[in-house]
Amino acid sequence: MSLFEDSRFQWRETYFVLFDAQQRPTPATVKRALTELKAGLNITASTQSEDGFLEGMTVLSHIDSSGMDLIYIDGDEVKELLAELKKEFRGQQLTAEEKAKYDRMMLSNAKFDVFHFEELGDAIDEDDGPLDPGTLLLVLARLAKLCHGVALDPATGGLL
Repeated sequence: MSLFEDSRFQWRETYFVLFDAQQRPTPATVKRALTELKAGLNITASTQSEDGFLEGMTVLSHIDSSGMDLIYIDGDEVKELLAELKKEFRGQQLTAEEKAKYDRMMLSNAKFDVFHFEELGDAIDEDDGPLDPGTLLLVLARLAKLCHGVALDPATGGLL
């Protein structure tokens, strides 16, 4: 079940992890990597392709009242995103580290969409302020490392 379908969670933002599809992990590999974070994460659901690779996963972090849906995507949607990113990054001054990440990102042919949700609980209240992205950033970094990819905040254009 996606967190989009759970009234206790409200979608806040979407991040990406771009990578080469040959580096696509299995659900067990991702679960093990996220468990190693020791961040109190709870994986409530996962799906895999016929060949055993991760299709989707729901991760909850009750510590910071958040959740994440991870969805694997490849094909034209990735190509279109890379074309947009190329335009956005044109003319920007990048550090050596950012340039290396940018170059690796431009070779990607797959991605995980990481939908970040705020856990509202049973009562839906008005926005109480910015959502703490601490656990989200840990998960993005771990996924990027696991896939030899690059995490991206599309709202800021930041390479994480």
